[in-house]
Amino acid sequence: MKYTLILVTLLFFSMSIIAQKRTFEVVSFTAPAKWQKVENVGGIQFSVTDKKTGGYAIAIITKATESNLSTSENFNNAWQRLVKSTVKVDDDPAMQNPLSENGWDILSGKTNYTDGNNKGVATLLNATGGGQTVSVVLMTNTQQYQNALLAFINSLELAKVTSSTPSKTAASANKVNILSLVGLWTYYVLEATGNNINGMPQYTAGYLRKEYVFYPDGTYLFRNKQWLTKTANILFIYETGTYSVNGNQLTITPKNGKSGFWGKTKSTKEWGKFLKYADYNLEKTTYTFEVLQDTSYGNKLILNPGRPTVRDGDNSNTGVGSFEFYYSKRELESLIDNPPGWKHL
Repeated sequence: MKYTLILVTLLFFSMSIIAQKRTFEVVSFTAPAKWQKVENVGGIQFSVTDKKTGGYAIAIITKATESNLSTSENFNNAWQRLVKSTVKVDDDPAMQNPLSENGWDILSGKTNYTDGNNKGVATLLNATGGGQTVSVVLMTNTQQYQNALLAFINSLELAKVTSSTPSKTAASANKVNILSLVGLWTYYVLEATGNNINGMPQYTAGYLRKEYVFYPDGTYLFRNKQWLTKTANILFIYETGTYSVNGNQLTITPKNGKSGFWGKTKSTKEWGKFLKYADYNLEKTTYTFEVLQDTSYGNKLILNPGRPTVRDGDNSNTGVGSFEFYYSKRELESLIDNPPGWKHL
């Protein structure tokens, strides 16, 4: 596929744009006209698809997050989390010359990718400054939207960094990261029928609940309970072990774990008869992680292992990246109960 986005001299420069400009966190921009917008705790995404040709384009601006890492480390982490875990890249990114803008150090790179039968070009722009990092991702499989993408890039402007956040030592940064992890993190969803009424999903009595509890002493508990109307039995997974933090890398080392099936009763709150244990692989995993602070809706924990895991599954629970999993901080008690007579491992 012969398609190249000319982005080198256009990165994060403010230009005179007729269309109205808006701001997302530290990035100001002009949104592509008539593109679909989706905004969540991780960032904002604009996309467009031509149903006749299958051509598409995507532009993503991430939420600015705290970082004490170098510019190159932030770029590499963003490339792994936002590009490499989402599509199959053909090669390492071809890097452009670094730039500086309003106190930010900017790196950019692009490469070809394969996504099923689609071939396209992925471009990452990553800026580091004032103890923060922010990224812009572009993906397209056609030249059809080249002008719109270039106009979007031309409109990007970073807020001026007024003061630089002092660098922390690795030890103090790890301490902060560990403290931010401590607590109960949950992924609770209701089972849906697959049918919508007036655009609203319709739910069954079933549910899926996954959760991590990270304790201050470096140990953790993971549990997964699935009571689904579409399955005959209740699935329950219980795992314990230790965890460690190095920068934005979280390593989970399981010591014990069990998976099993129980029968159902007429109530989703009751356990039926124990049926059997299932094979369960104790899988040591290193995640890239991030804690998003949100005083309105509660903090979020993003885990990205870069591959499927036994604990988290094989698909993102956010729709953002192939292996990006979000868990919500829960201040109340857990909604997962252990089976009757269950012995802690």
